[in-house]
Amino acid sequence: MKKSLLRLLGIAAFGVMLMACNNPKDMVKYADDIEKSCNPEILEVIADKIDVSYTLKFPEGYFHPKAMLEVTPVLVYEGGEAAAPALRLQGEKVLDNYNVIPVAGDEIQHKIQFDYVKGMEKSYLELRGAVLYNDNVWELPVAYKIADGANITYKWVELHGEPVLMPDSYQKIIKEAEEANIMYAKNSAQVRARELTKGEIKEFQEFLKNLPADERRTVTGTDIVAYASPEGPVDFNEKLSENRMKSAEKAFQTLTRKIQTEGPLNLKTKGEDWEGFQELVSKTDLGDKELILRVLSMYSDPVIREREIRNMSAVYKTLEDKVLPELRRARVIANIEFTNYTDEELVEMTANNMDAMNEEALLYAATLTKDNDTKIALYKKAAEKFNSPRGQSNLAVAYLNANKVNEAASALAKCDASNPVIANNLGVIEMRKGNFDKAAEFFAKSGCPTAKVNQGALDILNGKYKEALAKLDGKKHMNASLAQLLNGNLNKAEEALSECTCMKTKYVKAVIAARKGQTSKVNELMEEINKIPAFAEKASKDIEFAKYR
Repeated sequence: MKKSLLRLLGIAAFGVMLMACNNPKDMVKYADDIEKSCNPEILEVIADKIDVSYTLKFPEGYFHPKAMLEVTPVLVYEGGEAAAPALRLQGEKVLDNYNVIPVAGDEIQHKIQFDYVKGMEKSYLELRGAVLYNDNVWELPVAYKIADGANITYKWVELHGEPVLMPDSYQKIIKEAEEANIMYAKNSAQVRARELTKGEIKEFQEFLKNLPADERRTVTGTDIVAYASPEGPVDFNEKLSENRMKSAEKAFQTLTRKIQTEGPLNLKTKGEDWEGFQELVSKTDLGDKELILRVLSMYSDPVIREREIRNMSAVYKTLEDKVLPELRRARVIANIEFTNYTDEELVEMTANNMDAMNEEALLYAATLTKDNDTKIALYKKAAEKFNSPRGQSNLAVAYLNANKVNEAASALAKCDASNPVIANNLGVIEMRKGNFDKAAEFFAKSGCPTAKVNQGALDILNGKYKEALAKLDGKKHMNASLAQLLNGNLNKAEEALSECTCMKTKYVKAVIAARKGQTSKVNELMEEINKIPAFAEKASKDIEFAKYR
């Protein structure tokens, strides 16, 4: 009994559909029977585009074989609406080139795209339709809503870019050395009297004598290093070098008998001075010096090298008269520590005596002040007085920190764009001008770590969320959080904001909480967000919080 009743009802329903098929106008009447769906159901803006795929499933008997159906997707938003190209479908007997929907029913999917305009963050997508038959046009009486929109969370991306300062080489303690040479006769370790009275030695003594009055310089120790020229037997030269070291020590004690010295006396013997020999030969005007150096480098056996030296000395008198005598020596080296200006002194000089500062002091002093105008003055002084490329580049950074983009561009115009730091900073300038493609070119050319972070921001802007994550993973700032959020890593997105406290941060934290379904946390953050009108208005329209309004 029940089966018979169900069968009769089925036949009746099919009969109704066949009747609809017999009258094309009834396609309007039964439009509700079309199954309509959309992917995604919550629209999302990616790189200023909204991509949508909607599906229509037509039941058996709905489509009249000689009729057409025109479907127009319309995105309705605050301030207007935007229509996508219409989709035309035709019955089996229509002689046209649109998609055919048979009487037996079918399913069709259609992809569309909208250009984002402001206001679409609060919107919905609806389908409007009309049935066409011969010269008749019957509009569907209702529009069918298939999606809400549109998510614009990615637009929190920060596009100011991060410039890079070139480092200074300022040293708090500078290593210096004052040196004098005691020269010896061939094969001799005796210090000749004239060596202790020559001008070089007198100047060395005078330096040590006056050093205690220099408040910034201190002797940390003295090295005595003795050598032998490499034209004799190895054993002989080793012993000769050691004896010269001892005689030089006694000579130093004599020279400094009435002078206060500090630090240890370090005695060293070098034996045969091959490095010195090669250096002096390279500085001569001998036509065959390259050949001499190349031949000598071929022999690792010191005995063979010594034989070759002796042979060359006989042929090339320059070696015997000019080179080898310079290697028979003991060097007396006073190691000095120079105490540079303290931070406090540099701050005072910045205010009162900037002209007395050298390039490194100017660059370093700029890092000691928070006043950007002072930074500009210091970098400008370094650039103008010392023609400093680092000063010029850092001047551009200071201008960028003051949001003076044109001034920054003028400063960098004088710099080498092939330098990775300069290329990054040029990219920041283009980013702030809105020239994102050109900015990306500079960041790619730079390749420095900061340039990759800056490119990550552009990746977010362009909808390349996986690429952005590869560049920003592990960082602690807004863009890093967005890269995690847009890739579905909610916990990491929240962690990336752990060092941020601004209201924008709290807003994005609220978005993360909303996606996690943390109602109490969303409400707690909303209390703070709603205290600021601009943020409150944005939140009231943000689809991220649709469930919490």
